[in-house]
Amino acid sequence: MSRTRRPPSPLPQRDGLDAVRVRLPTHGPFTTVRDFLVRRLHRLPPGRVDAMLREGRFVTRDGPVTPDTPFTPNALVWFHRDATDEVRVPFELGVVHRDDDLVVLDKPHFLATTPRGSHARETALARARRELDLPGLSPVHRLDRATAGLLLFVTRPELRRPYQTLFSERRVHKQYEAVAPYDAELALPRTVRSRIVKKRGVFAAQEVPGEPNAETHVALLDHRDGLGRYRLRPRTGRTHQLRVHMNSLGVPILGDTLFPEVVETADDDFRDPLQLLATVLEFDDPRTGTPRRFTTHATLDSWPPTPAS
Repeated sequence: MSRTRRPPSPLPQRDGLDAVRVRLPTHGPFTTVRDFLVRRLHRLPPGRVDAMLREGRFVTRDGPVTPDTPFTPNALVWFHRDATDEVRVPFELGVVHRDDDLVVLDKPHFLATTPRGSHARETALARARRELDLPGLSPVHRLDRATAGLLLFVTRPELRRPYQTLFSERRVHKQYEAVAPYDAELALPRTVRSRIVKKRGVFAAQEVPGEPNAETHVALLDHRDGLGRYRLRPRTGRTHQLRVHMNSLGVPILGDTLFPEVVETADDDFRDPLQLLATVLEFDDPRTGTPRRFTTHATLDSWPPTPAS
């Protein structure tokens, strides 16, 4: 059975961002759509909702919502959030590969993958849509804001599902590099297995007793001046997995503000990026069967390439 496609938005993208979509409930103490929006958008003062209604900012497939538009169960409403002043992330996206179907980008440190919370226009998705003029661009997977490196996108939303399935079924070979303290007594290579849980509202994931749900192969590639350059190959994709496992080995990644302890930093502090880089994505293309392998063009600040002799 084919999946039901989400109805297209009647509003165009703005700054690379899709309009927000909300569905009215099947029932409730609402006489008008305005009543529902005031309840649903509780972070906005009712007066701001009223102003947006007067400006025609809320729309359905039939046109703008007015202050008197009656409540209709299960109706869809679209709108764009108010633009906020976001701190510009002073690093650029790198294009590793681009064809009619796929785009592979090098995401810089400090740039979120997709809009969330206070990060909207300053995200890899919104920036790439604007800079590459690809409004249909959709991410296949994510990197957290602190991690740099390879991100895979499809150029059209209808292509997304088969590539996402590759990741969910662990059929993508992912490789990372990290810079962390060097410990001569740490026996490597080794495979680290543990149970990792990320609780809502808690910044950092935690290792807890129980059946392992996270697995990472760790190898030392080189060391100098008290630092090690490590290759990390995750078999699973738990939140903060690589950072948790390196910390559990006693060699937390340089620049980590979550492990071994949470350190608060300002949004405009770009001085000490996490020294973690997604370096390789490798898989068989689910649509053509063609082997695909992409490698990063980026490097880590704490481990610059050695000049050729």
